Amino acid sequence: MRPLLVLRPEPGASATVVQARALGLEAVAAPLFTIRPLDWDLPDRLPDAVLLTSANAARHGGTGLSRLTDLPAYAVGAATAGAAREAGFGRVVAGDGDAEAILACARRDGVRAILHLAGREHREVMPDDIAIDRRMVYAAEAVENLPEAARAALPDAVALLHSPRAARLFARLVDPARIAIAAISPAALAAAGPGWRIAEAAERPTDASLLAVAAKLCNQRR
Repeated sequence: MRPLLVLRPEPGASATVVQARALGLEAVAAPLFTIRPLDWDLPDRLPDAVLLTSANAARHGGTGLSRLTDLPAYAVGAATAGAAREAGFGRVVAGDGDAEAILACARRDGVRAILHLAGREHREVMPDDIAIDRRMVYAAEAVENLPEAARAALPDAVALLHSPRAARLFARLVDPARIAIAAISPAALAAAGPGWRIAEAAERPTDASLLAVAAKLCNQRR
């Protein structure tokens, strides 16, 4: 069995390792990014709801979150929804798709103004019928060199790519021709570029779907 290389930031990396090992995979964490909080200000007028496209926004939003927890929070993915509840949000709507999908839920609920708590590096969504106030509450600082744990595992390991940014960075740090990758979405797979020994995308942008692809690749013959 090939080992599995988890490149996402902590604490997500350790959570994915636990899930992977529960599936019988030999997983190792080697984060390509370190998360740090940013200073940010609340808007003068509170919106109808809060949009969270990453669990890190809920984990690193700081004291400003306490002013928002009475608002409904629309979260992309189960992990982000869980982080929102841990941060004190009482009404959390969890989506299993992308930002556009969860905004469609907000639209159906009558939301017309939403506060997007985001990372410094993020994919903008600009719906025509919902006013978005975007505040950057955390930054993901990229490593300059491939972590030692990753160097030890490659090229045999299957690498998990949780975002387009991670895909682009990983492609710059390795020789793609020798490595198999599993990407969380077609967008992340496209960002990785061509030339990988094996490259597949998950059917849905969830850890469960990504690990299903990874398990198949890890169990292929060397």
